[in-house]
Amino acid sequence: MRMKLFSVAVMMFSIAYFAEAQELRDISLPVPKTDGGKPLMQTLKERQTSRAYSPKKLPLQLVSDLLWAADGINRANSGKRTAPSTMNWQEIDIYVVLEDGAFLFDAKKNSLKAVSKQDLRKMTGTQDFVPTAPINLVFVADTAKMKGVSSDDQILYAGADVGFISQNVYLFCASEGLATVVRGLIGDKKALADALKLSDGKKIILAQTVGYPAN
Repeated sequence: MRMKLFSVAVMMFSIAYFAEAQELRDISLPVPKTDGGKPLMQTLKERQTSRAYSPKKLPLQLVSDLLWAADGINRANSGKRTAPSTMNWQEIDIYVVLEDGAFLFDAKKNSLKAVSKQDLRKMTGTQDFVPTAPINLVFVADTAKMKGVSSDDQILYAGADVGFISQNVYLFCASEGLATVVRGLIGDKKALADALKLSDGKKIILAQTVGYPAN
């Protein structure tokens, strides 16, 4: 009887495990569209912060374009990015937190690597618009890549490098008629780091909300 119950328990665990594994899937992004858009001087004129968002989801093509603009590869022969980074560390990871789950942007593969199937949006900030906005980007510094500098300088350089990426997001949103705001108010960073399965040495720096304007 005990063996039978044990076998049933193992079978139920296996079913649950494989069901979860099947649901947690990576997303291949469309090839980003790197032409078009508004002129630079116009996007600078229209760049602004917004704290009111429509819950409407962004098409996958627009998500791909957004992430390429943020910190995608713009020189395939060298792997260098649309945003500069100190000593070319490329230490900033972009986590994309959606209603359907949380993902890590892989610029080399142009894909979203599944991290969690849970809706973690409300963990990425304390403002009331955060849980319902379609996208919250979380910028994470991998300090293991930041060699030869003090911990204080790691914080300084990581903050600067996130700033470059964030401004790229701002300019893309201005060009595409999207709303965005970069945020330091994240809430419990330790809980969010655990939910994103961040390893030691990976530090959450800032978050940025993106979506259609509420109006």
